[in-house]
Amino acid sequence: MSAFVIENASLYGDTTADLVMVDGEIASLSRADAPAEATVIDGSGLVALPGLVDLHTHLREPGREDAETIESGSRSAAKGGFVAVHAMANTTPTADTAGVVEQVWSRGREIGLVDVFPVGAVTVGLGGTQLSEMGAMANSRAQVRVFSDDGKCVHDPLLMRRALEYVKTFGGVVAQHSQDPRLTEGSQMNEGLVSSELGLAGWPSVAEESIIARDVLLAGHVGSRLHVCHLSTAGSVEIIRWAKAKGIDVTAEVMPHHLLLTDDSVRGYDPRFKVNPPLRTQEDVDAVRAGLADGTIDIVATDHAPHPDEDKDCEWGAAAMGMIGLETALGIVQKTMVDSGALSWRDVARVMSETPARIGLDHGHGRPLAVGEPANVTLVDPNAAWTVEPSHTASRSNNSPFGGIELPGRAAATFLRGVPTHLIPALEGASA
Repeated sequence: MSAFVIENASLYGDTTADLVMVDGEIASLSRADAPAEATVIDGSGLVALPGLVDLHTHLREPGREDAETIESGSRSAAKGGFVAVHAMANTTPTADTAGVVEQVWSRGREIGLVDVFPVGAVTVGLGGTQLSEMGAMANSRAQVRVFSDDGKCVHDPLLMRRALEYVKTFGGVVAQHSQDPRLTEGSQMNEGLVSSELGLAGWPSVAEESIIARDVLLAGHVGSRLHVCHLSTAGSVEIIRWAKAKGIDVTAEVMPHHLLLTDDSVRGYDPRFKVNPPLRTQEDVDAVRAGLADGTIDIVATDHAPHPDEDKDCEWGAAAMGMIGLETALGIVQKTMVDSGALSWRDVARVMSETPARIGLDHGHGRPLAVGEPANVTLVDPNAAWTVEPSHTASRSNNSPFGGIELPGRAAATFLRGVPTHLIPALEGASA
């Protein structure tokens, strides 16, 4: 029997209770009901949330194990407070068949640190010309329900319509990387004052907004589910707000780096700040924060994108796009949204656990901290200020732009079905 008691934890930052976890379920909210042999963890000062769920993670395996593996990515996710991640399809080979998604799913289950749910490609090889075997992936052991060509946009409107129609038949969702390739050809950073000063080709906001506008109209026409990946501009927030007011079934995500950083960070030409979509202006940052606070933006996802040193330790123009973020996401959300009063901890549970789990069709995650529910729990220490040191990450890559930045809190413990997958040293000596 596996039994743990988290004593005196603050559930959702509201009510103090004892979380009794027995054989993978929350058995009670009182220590008096705990088995005598249960391990007791002092949760005083800690906030208990449903285990975090990331809808947008790059684990690189198969094919780019030099950057990340499912094991190293899972370890990084657990350290960041996550119990489940959705692994994007841009692997080598592409996750566009039942065989590849089952390989990713099986490897995640074998490691057992987080639940790994493969995201299937929308098109064969991410080529944007032929729909993938979405039905076969949906009916595989992996039971794929989220499909995305992330890293590339499904640019052909007819193909996007067909994809939306296809996933509707089994309750799936298309997660679109909104980037018009013609408007961003050769682009290096956000188009604006800073790009002009630095002499770097600009990446206009309209390249994102035009695709989102087209796709919400297509989703409304088809009556299917659309999810917008890594929304980053003020205009995109307004389009999503309009679409929801019209009753269109659309959800959207924002990344931690788009909540915190602006294109001013690019002034030093440091490739760690090169990301897709690019860092935007302060006006955009303010708009996405407001959109997350008022519910227009549904979730926070990491877009954890590991790269080996040689892909980032080079001149700006040649550097790969992307940054790691599983271990810093929670601290950045606290810094930008909770400590500012824009979100409560109960809101954090909604945007980092409950809603991403619902978009990915639950799988037993994002459930309430209540008796009878799965014991998927994240303990947050909101007062554990720490300075980010990228070389200390559990990821195989260290391409984080947050090195040297102080964050106000972090995950102290992560439990997957009642089993600890991450404990800070102060909690490792828990009493039995």
